[in-house]
Amino acid sequence: MILKNNRISPVLVTSLTLALVTAMSLPAIAQSASAMPGQTAMAAPAAADAGMKMRKSMDDMCKTMGQMKMTGDVDHDFVMMMKSHHQGAIDMAQMEVDSGKDAAVIKAAKKIIAAQKKEIAEFDDWLRKHPMK
Repeated sequence: MILKNNRISPVLVTSLTLALVTAMSLPAIAQSASAMPGQTAMAAPAAADAGMKMRKSMDDMCKTMGQMKMTGDVDHDFVMMMKSHHQGAIDMAQMEVDSGKDAAVIKAAKKIIAAQKKEIAEFDDWLRKHPMK
């Protein structure tokens, strides 16, 4: 029984506390488990930090796009959403360039940065030629 005499069951409180403590411990467990054989103790936290920054970048991009007000002009709305989407790709690719280890992936990230910057410039040009009325 969850409520008895308008009080929460002690068993439920204990279960919720255990679940919360476990959930709060998972990032530290995942971080320490992310070390690959042969990695130094410092490499795993650095990789976890880079991964957390990349996740935050993705979350920020999604938040920005989710908060955009749609104007009803599909072309304008598409361009504005894609600019944010491309900037998110640039941010994540830059993190790979800064922290990545694999030369092929870093090379791909550099290509992404160049391509996405070019497309953002094209979107900016379109916006200058098609101002909202």
